[in-house]
Amino acid sequence: MRVLVTGGGGFLGAAVCRMLAERGDQVTAFQRRPHPVLDAYGVRQRAGDVRDPGRVRAAVAGHDAVVHCAALAGLWGAARDFRAVNVNGTANVIDACLRAGVTRLVHVSSPSVVHDGDDLEGVDESAPYARRFLAPYPASKAAAERLVLAADGERLATVAVRPHLIWGPGDPHFLPRFAGQARRGRLLLPRAPGKLVDTVYIDNAAEACLLALDALAPGGPAAGRAYFVAQDEPVPIVQWINGLLAAAGLGPVRPRVPAGLARLAAGAVEHACRLVRARPPLTRLAAVQATTSHWFDLSAARRDLGYVPRVTMAEGLSRLAAHLSAAPLDES
Repeated sequence: MRVLVTGGGGFLGAAVCRMLAERGDQVTAFQRRPHPVLDAYGVRQRAGDVRDPGRVRAAVAGHDAVVHCAALAGLWGAARDFRAVNVNGTANVIDACLRAGVTRLVHVSSPSVVHDGDDLEGVDESAPYARRFLAPYPASKAAAERLVLAADGERLATVAVRPHLIWGPGDPHFLPRFAGQARRGRLLLPRAPGKLVDTVYIDNAAEACLLALDALAPGGPAAGRAYFVAQDEPVPIVQWINGLLAAAGLGPVRPRVPAGLARLAAGAVEHACRLVRARPPLTRLAAVQATTSHWFDLSAARRDLGYVPRVTMAEGLSRLAAHLSAAPLDES
C-alpha cells in the first residue's frame, strides 16, 4: 500500500514507518522537520504541520491509507494548543482523506480518554469517555478520537488504537525524565500498594498500528472501533520505572511519598504555577497516574486485530539496555 504516516519522525511514528517499509509498503512521513533516520528506512518525507489544512491535503493525496500518529503530548500546557494540534489537526486529516479518496485511517489515541482519576482495572472498550479530565492532553485526545470514529463509513474506514505508556529504545519522554530526576535525587515516587499499571513496548505498539491498518475495511469488525493496546503484563508502577532505570545503569528508587499527599501537593503546585505562569514540576495528571491502577482487557484487540504483544517486558528491557550501552541517554 501507499501509506502516509503523520508524525512519522516521532517515537511511535518512526517505528510505524520502519515496519511498513520493512514489509514492502510505499511510505511517506509527514512532519514539521526532516528526520535522517527515516531516510535510512527508505521513507519519503514531506514537511508540514497538521494544523495547516492545505499542507495536509497535499500530503494525503495519492495515498491508499493514513496512520495518524502526529499529536501534541504532555502533562501541562495551554488547552488551545492541544486542541489546535490534536483536535483541529485530526479534523484536517479526516477531511483530507475524504477529499483524496483514502479508504483507511488508523488514528493513534490514548487510554487516558477514559481515565477520570479512578482505578481502571481490567476494563475493556465499553468503558465510557471520562466525564472530567485532569489535563488538556487527554481531553483533546478524547475529542479527536470521537471525530475519527464518527467519520467511519462507506467511503472511509477508521479505527483508533490506544497504546498505553509507550517505552523502549529512542523513548524521548519517560526514561530521560526518570533518569534525569534519579541522578539528581529528585525522583520522588508515591506509595501506591496494590495499584498496577500496564505499559507497551515500542515495537508492540507499532505492530498494533499495522494490524489495525490491515484489519480495516468498510463494515469490517475493526471499522469505527477503538482498541486498547498494552503488554498484558500489569505491574506496580515502581517496578516498571525501576526496570527502565536499571536498563540505563541506575539503581532503584523507593516509593516514599504517601499517595494522598502526592495528590494534594500536585494540586497546590499546579495552582501556584498557574498564578505565576510557570511550568509545574508536579501535575495532578502525573500524581493520579502514579497512584491509581490502569490496566486493560485486550481481548478485543486479540480477536479483531490479531494483536499479540510479541516482545515481553523482560525482552524489551533487555533490548533497551543493549541500546543504551551503545547510545548514551540524552537527559536534556
